[in-house]
Amino acid sequence: MWADAVFEGGGVKGIGLVGALTVAEKEGYKWKNVAGTSAGSMIAALTAAGYTAEELYGLLLDLDFTSFLPKTIYHRIPYVGPALRMWIKKGIYSGDALEHWLECRLAEKGVRTFGDLQDVGLKIIASDITQKMLMILPDDLASYGHDPATFSVAKAVRMSCSIPFFFDPVMLYHSPSGKYSCIVDGGVLSNFPIWIFDSDCPRWPTFGFDLNNPTKEKKGSVAEVPGPLNMFLSLFYTMMDAYDNRYIRSKDQIRTISVPTLGVKITDFSLSKEKKDTLYQSGMKAGEAFFEGWTFDSYLQARGKSRSTQINFGKNDEPPLQKGS
Repeated sequence: MWADAVFEGGGVKGIGLVGALTVAEKEGYKWKNVAGTSAGSMIAALTAAGYTAEELYGLLLDLDFTSFLPKTIYHRIPYVGPALRMWIKKGIYSGDALEHWLECRLAEKGVRTFGDLQDVGLKIIASDITQKMLMILPDDLASYGHDPATFSVAKAVRMSCSIPFFFDPVMLYHSPSGKYSCIVDGGVLSNFPIWIFDSDCPRWPTFGFDLNNPTKEKKGSVAEVPGPLNMFLSLFYTMMDAYDNRYIRSKDQIRTISVPTLGVKITDFSLSKEKKDTLYQSGMKAGEAFFEGWTFDSYLQARGKSRSTQINFGKNDEPPLQKGS
């Protein structure tokens, strides 16, 4: 039973999305296309490479997220050091460790470039603040003068994960202008691109996996970041948490699995295994509640769409699951 999947950005909270994804796969869904922003792009890329949700859970449970934040000489200088690095490098941390980890995990499935992805379509959202435009990778790479088939998937995910001033931006050469574009986190422009696979006559559903923080607790500040920059980052994380959740329209609720994040923040990199598992279980509960009684016909009706009249199912194609029918 085919479906598309879209994953919201949310930093370390992404393991909650994997819980909901596990339920979807247990329901029998296989993925034709996947997309994501920031941490959601990491889940999307690994899914496109062939990792199952249960495999992703194992990877993230054992992963020490603080390994993505290696200490440098700048970080040994109290208070001033991180801000100094940000001033010089445009980020408190480089993002190299995150890219390297993902590069290794993708290579284990034989994937390095977008050209290696044969079975599942992948879309990654990033933000070009030089050209002032949202980027959809790999689609937009050709307009920059890059061959999508040879472009690193891990590099694209890093671009999508480059939270402004927290991770270094990625400088991508833009052939038409002869200059470099500054690429940052896709969440700047679209943290939950649920629209990306929309069509007038869908052959299968799109499921959105988003993160919902129902608590009204005050957002925590970012350790080691002094002064106004701390305020900026806190505002940015709040925007990523709240904007797309408010924007979700009623007709999108039929395709959105909202995972309670239990107060976990985007930058809780020291998250314990116990808390990770609690988030994962939260995602599973949200997924189970979502699929109870869900049908493709109710999905189409809620979204004002009609079933495609051009369906021609081959031996590897199956119509969407019709629970309750």
